[in-house]
Amino acid sequence: MKILIADAFDAKLPERLAAFGEVSSDMATLGEANVILVRSKTKVNADLVAQAPNLKLVIRGGVGMDNVDKKLCAEKGIKAVNTPKASSVAVAEMAMAFMVAIPARLIEAHTSMKEGKFLKNELKRTELFKKTLGLIGAGAIATEVAKRAQAFGMKVIAFDPFLKEHPIATLVGSLEELAAQADVISMHTPLTDDTKGMINAALIAKMKDGVIIVNTGRGKCVVEAELVAALESGKVRAYGTDVWPSDPPPADCPILTAPNVFMAPHLGASSKENLGRIGDEVVAILTDFKA
Repeated sequence: MKILIADAFDAKLPERLAAFGEVSSDMATLGEANVILVRSKTKVNADLVAQAPNLKLVIRGGVGMDNVDKKLCAEKGIKAVNTPKASSVAVAEMAMAFMVAIPARLIEAHTSMKEGKFLKNELKRTELFKKTLGLIGAGAIATEVAKRAQAFGMKVIAFDPFLKEHPIATLVGSLEELAAQADVISMHTPLTDDTKGMINAALIAKMKDGVIIVNTGRGKCVVEAELVAALESGKVRAYGTDVWPSDPPPADCPILTAPNVFMAPHLGASSKENLGRIGDEVVAILTDFKA
């Protein structure tokens, strides 16, 4: 078996996979590969598949499969899977980091101190205690967020059309209902035809004034120009994002220069511990795989 590691994984993974066959990180070996490992950067599309006549298995390290053409893979007899369990804690902690830092004014406080300012009276904080957290999508990552939000004394509601019950969150019947109640909204959906552009002017108009939106799901679930307008008007108090329309985002991405945006370069699933857990799932997949 020839295994191609196309994106960044745990440094120990090549050694762990050597038991299954020949391991390479050189994209020049794509034509010989039976298995390809990708994360977010590499797109498993028609162009890649055409260059990989021996491909039998695609493993997407992480949650979501929007960079893998699953239909094409099925047509070509290529099995395509991901590692959905591994990343839940890492991404949940990233979402909570935004939720804590933004109302606490931590980033502004740190930056102003570095600039020699002492804005003790100017920077006014708010708390998460007794605020309502609205989860868009209530799968594994959102559930980990809900656990942590409970510890802060937050009320947790969620909208997920695929669930009838949830162990922690109170499910609501529509995005509009969630928008009307939430003080903080945390996004945890894959990119689909239904979720693309779901945060738009119409939905924002139904949100509370001063709402905080955190996105550790997918960048294209937001209509950027309409969110920027809401940030400029103050309707949306702040936007914390770790996800972008592409990695990296284009230089003219309006989110990059909008006011009250707090951002990270897609670090949510990149913890040392999580990369190790992804490796564990990859090994388990290959152990069970029969070419």
